[in-house]
Amino acid sequence: MSNGFLASAMTVKALAPGTVIFHRHRGYGVITAVNLLTGWIAARFGSESRTLDLNLSTDEVQFADGEAILFRRAPPDRMPHARLMALVRALHRAGYQRLYLYSWPKPSGLHWRWHMFTGQRDWMQRSWREGWYGSGADYNVNPVMGWGDTPGASTEELIHALAKFDPQGLAQALGRDEDHTAWFANVCDALLPGYMYSLDMQRPQGTPLTDMPPVPVVPVRAGLAPYSGPDIGWPPGWAGLWSKVHAPPAPRINLTGIPET
Repeated sequence: MSNGFLASAMTVKALAPGTVIFHRHRGYGVITAVNLLTGWIAARFGSESRTLDLNLSTDEVQFADGEAILFRRAPPDRMPHARLMALVRALHRAGYQRLYLYSWPKPSGLHWRWHMFTGQRDWMQRSWREGWYGSGADYNVNPVMGWGDTPGASTEELIHALAKFDPQGLAQALGRDEDHTAWFANVCDALLPGYMYSLDMQRPQGTPLTDMPPVPVVPVRAGLAPYSGPDIGWPPGWAGLWSKVHAPPAPRINLTGIPET
């Protein structure tokens, strides 16, 4: 894949397990756990066996090079959806237009799931491939997509990681879908970099959908005002779904014994 047609972006410093930090009183340490929603981290300093809990909003923590971590003024994305939207837009421009991004909220309302699929544009019967779906709950504690990418990777780096992880799956996205590509480009122009769309269709339980409100829009980081831009229309092919009962995809089987949020 040529670099010439890939969207590039500066790699940002990531707050993730493995990030080296500096504390005024403890010196250099390594983050072992992070919560991008609350700003709490656990870090190990020097030869200490125990980790220390710190809050990025109040404790004196910097990146290893001395750059301040401005968690309150410039909080990081707590969900991957805006980065995924930038990735999909770049691939559309490269001719991979049969690539689609579905996002919908978890029952808790705190996090949103995501699912990229390729080939036929069927929103209700989407193709599933390992590594092409995830949740903001997972990203919140480890901000990677799961393709061998690194925290804070640029759009171009994410594309190369995905192409290496599943070249066969990405090849299925080659082809034209001009209607959806135009819709998606307009949505990205309106929402990025701070907001994402949520394709959840709210209705009284067990009844058909009777109207078509604007697509819900959600901020991907703390501190952003509610979205006040132009209404986002639904993707091509969604109009007929409003007279049907929507059945969301079944969640993955949880074998960890730990309840999901």
